[in-house]
Amino acid sequence: MFAQTKNMCIFKLLKNSLTYLLFFALSIWSFVLPAQNTIDSLKLALTKVKHDTLRCNILHDLIEAEGDEAIWPKYNQLLKELSETNAAKEKDPLIKLFYLKHLANTLNNIAFLAQQHGDIPKALEYFDKSLKIREQTNEKTGIAQSFNNIGYVYAEQGNNAKALEYSQKALKLYELIKDQKGISSALINIGALYYEQNNFSKALECFQKSLTLNEKINDKAGIAISLNNIANIYSQQKDDEKALEYHQKSLKMHEEMLDMERVATSLNNIASLLLKKQKVNEAFNYANRSLEIARKLGHPEKIRNAAIMLSSIYKKQNNYFAAFETYKLYIKMRDSINNEQTRKASIKNQLKYEFEKKEAILKEQQEKERIIAEEKNRFQQIIIASVFFGLLLVIVFAIFIFRSLKTTKEQKLIIEEKQKEILDSIKYAKRIQSALLPGEKYIQKNLDRLNKK
Repeated sequence: MFAQTKNMCIFKLLKNSLTYLLFFALSIWSFVLPAQNTIDSLKLALTKVKHDTLRCNILHDLIEAEGDEAIWPKYNQLLKELSETNAAKEKDPLIKLFYLKHLANTLNNIAFLAQQHGDIPKALEYFDKSLKIREQTNEKTGIAQSFNNIGYVYAEQGNNAKALEYSQKALKLYELIKDQKGISSALINIGALYYEQNNFSKALECFQKSLTLNEKINDKAGIAISLNNIANIYSQQKDDEKALEYHQKSLKMHEEMLDMERVATSLNNIASLLLKKQKVNEAFNYANRSLEIARKLGHPEKIRNAAIMLSSIYKKQNNYFAAFETYKLYIKMRDSINNEQTRKASIKNQLKYEFEKKEAILKEQQEKERIIAEEKNRFQQIIIASVFFGLLLVIVFAIFIFRSLKTTKEQKLIIEEKQKEILDSIKYAKRIQSALLPGEKYIQKNLDRLNKK
């Protein structure tokens, strides 16, 4: 079975030898849950404090501490309203950033809850809203976590290409900010997707890198998960010795952490490998212990897995009555799980259908917008080209006019110069003529003198 937390979903590979690949959510921000008295103290503190920043922090701690799905979403809604209201009116950039970060977390939690209930459209919508705020505040760790969350949703929908795209985005960002735990988680997610595609060599590479990082930072939960994942790869590759070695290591880690759900899974995985090696009695011990733990936990899936394993072992031991009884238990648990899964699948398929329908409408709308944008762009290009061509014609015409005017002016100057030369010649000739011919007074004077004589 898989565990999930509110602030962060990261899918991991947890495949036992009798079941299928499981992706589960794990919070990078999670911490050891406080005891009930600590939760009560937080509730009391919430009634006492007046400042909204303190109220936000207390609500955040309550959401993380409270595991009851009937309770924590109420605190999440209160935190959403409080942070949203204050972020809208706050003028101080630092305090506004504080409220925006809380708001992004609450939106992430709403998406997480929707994803848990199979409401994929709502999950993607709110994960996207959370991502946008984190991008606005440049909260790189939060952005990487949002990428992982969105990748997880796509992985659940079987869209491995999209899931891989977002997981690789998360990995790049974690590497950029040197977040070792984040890098390890992203590697496990990517490895799980490669495993789903039967690309075991790439999956193994991712899991081994993750194991090295988890050992470096001493993350026991991460180490145990990586060991289990590597064991599953070797099992797929028919290397039972190595698979058994890594499952034993993983079991030891889970036992140290008292993680009984995964202890039950590891015990059953080891029993399966031992039965393949014809070590029937050893296999029985592991499978029987797995069933005991599963019954104490009241975990239908783990009871089912242990029951079918024990039924196979009993057959090998020729204990047909016990084989039949454990097989009946297997059928009972299987039907119970199938009925619940069928109910959930029906809801999930309906939501998936609605999501795909909305996505198809959105794609059609985007295509129309793209065509309109291209047509608008083409029209603008035509207008720009026309204006440019018109401007070019105006410039050419202006140059032509300018040159014509210049030529005309030059011709006018030449004509004026010629006219001036002609006039100057006429004036000059007249002066010569005037100089050669006697004047009118001179002639009259001489005539008068001759008359007197």
